[in-house]
Amino acid sequence: MTKNEEKEVTSKRRDELIAILKQRFDENNSRHSELKWEEIEKRLAEGGKKLWSLSQMEETGGEPDVIGYDEKEDAYLFCDCSQESPKGRRSVCYDLEGLESRKNNQPEKNAVGMAAEMGIELLSVEQYKTLQDKSDFDTKTSSWVKTPIAIRKLGGALFCDYRFGQVFLYHNGAGSYYAGRGFRGIVRV
Repeated sequence: MTKNEEKEVTSKRRDELIAILKQRFDENNSRHSELKWEEIEKRLAEGGKKLWSLSQMEETGGEPDVIGYDEKEDAYLFCDCSQESPKGRRSVCYDLEGLESRKNNQPEKNAVGMAAEMGIELLSVEQYKTLQDKSDFDTKTSSWVKTPIAIRKLGGALFCDYRFGQVFLYHNGAGSYYAGRGFRGIVRV
């Protein structure tokens, strides 16, 4: 199998995934009340790498759902909407450099690397805050977010969670990892 074939879903998986996404779309109208499913489904039916990325998000517990439309890029925004940080993406360092800096107890993966493998982007702080306008996410977990280069050069990385009715932004060493910290992603379709 070539790398391009690896990034495609079967027609059976495409149909299953579209059904899952439609049900989630219908059950969570407040996240996207101004959008119509028919237009989104047309994009999804085209398949390709974006659908494969959405499948990866689903398989790792992200429960992707539409949270908006980017007019400039003519793209629907799908984001991980699981109540807590996706289970299949927890206990990871921020990036490869952070992972390699650990002398002992290295986790298997890192957030930036996993996101790249999945074809998704880590949320920025702004995107994370916007997501929290849709519901209260990460009330028991936390999620790594895109970290500015200046902070990474100093060995740090940023993460967020939602406590006491507001979003909190924190810092930690990029090599740190915790059972309750993962990452959320976004993909444009």
